[in-house]
Amino acid sequence: MVEKNFEKAAFAGGCFWCMVKPFKEWSGVQDIVSGYMGGHLENPTYEDVKKGTSGHVEVVEITFDPALFPYEKLLEVFWQQIDPTDAEGQFHDRGSSYTTAIFYYTDAQRKIAEKSKADLAASGIFTKPIVTTIRPAETFYRAEEYHQDYYVKEKEHYTDNRARSGRDEFIAKHWRK
Repeated sequence: MVEKNFEKAAFAGGCFWCMVKPFKEWSGVQDIVSGYMGGHLENPTYEDVKKGTSGHVEVVEITFDPALFPYEKLLEVFWQQIDPTDAEGQFHDRGSSYTTAIFYYTDAQRKIAEKSKADLAASGIFTKPIVTTIRPAETFYRAEEYHQDYYVKEKEHYTDNRARSGRDEFIAKHWRK
């Protein structure tokens, strides 16, 4: 039996409900967990994070097989789910807990993320500066169970929330050309 060499990646892209499905669609992505990272409060709850006082952002932590789906591809998927020029949140979710970030687990991930961000900035897709931060991964706190795979568990609410958010229109305008 061959041992898989899985790695972790963590991305903050606004509401974590909208960040799970785009990654689940890819072979080589083993697991995606919604949670919180980057704050000062131990074991934060959704309410703590949503208030914006814990310092955390909503993230998805992804376990992936880099031989099947390299980190560079994860970054491509990530960039195409967010507005990397918005420092105040994402779409209709406003506030510090909904800002964007790439949390790296290794120095190699940091370098790849920095190059990816620089390439995006140079691409001309956006006229405003790319404000998504690149930060070292910190303690990951798993979100409450009802947040896990929300798009499956609460399909109607998820679909309605996503439709009202403006995310899909933004993605179509900037990435589906």
